[in-house]
Formats: sequence, C-alpha cells, structure tokens
Amino acid sequence: MCGAAAAFLLCGLMSTGFAEENKGPETITMTATGSAKPKPAVFPHKKHQELLKCGDCHHGEKDGKQVPYAEGDPVGKCESCHNAEKMAGKTKGANKLDTLKGAGHGNCVDCHKEMVKKDPALKEKNIDKCATCHGK
Repeated sequence: MCGAAAAFLLCGLMSTGFAEENKGPETITMTATGSAKPKPAVFPHKKHQELLKCGDCHHGEKDGKQVPYAEGDPVGKCESCHNAEKMAGKTKGANKLDTLKGAGHGNCVDCHKEMVKKDPALKEKNIDKCATCHGK
C-alpha cells in the first residue's frame, strides 16, 4: 500500500528515468487544478528516497493497465493518467483515482495511516494528518 503512496507524491517529477546521478528534485510541490483548498501538497522526495526504493512508489502504464516500475523506466507526471479521461470512474475505497487529489488521498494518506499502525510513535509526529502534506 505504501508503494503506491509516493507515486502520487512524485507527480511533479518529469524525468527519463532514475539514473544514479539524477534522483529527481529534493522537494515537489503539487497543486490540485481547480481547487483553492487545501493548500498545495509539499512532498519531501529525498526523505522518502532514504526510506523506500524507487519501485516501491513509482509505477507505469501499459495498454491501460498499471505495471510495476523497473529501474531506468521513465517517470511521468501522475496527472497524465490520473485524470477523468484515462481513469473515468475508477476508485480506491472512497477516493476517485481519476483525479490527482483522489490518487493522493487513496495512496499517500493510506500509507501514512498504515505506518502509524505499524509504529504508534509516529502518531506523535502527526504523519497521518492533513497538515503533514498540506502545511498549516
């Protein structure tokens, strides 16, 4: 579940792959189109790279299906697939995956909540709260 979480968060990254010397930006800021609220989500990309492998978060798409990330695969923007045209009506739980917001809430929030279940000490850091990504 955590693997898909960062895939959403990496939406601001456009690259031809993750060569060792190019791991993308340290921080990525994402703003949902057509929405004044909540504040943009700020994703500490480098911090997540210290905890996870690229393939834990990134995935690709082939013939309309999600495929696992392989080292060196291109990394595109999440909204290139997570939009109403490509993913009309697809959901994960209560979240629509056909929006960038839905993909983030369906993946990132679920991962953070799962992490708190595994390590209750993380609850004190509020990693499962909106302000973790959206700021105060």
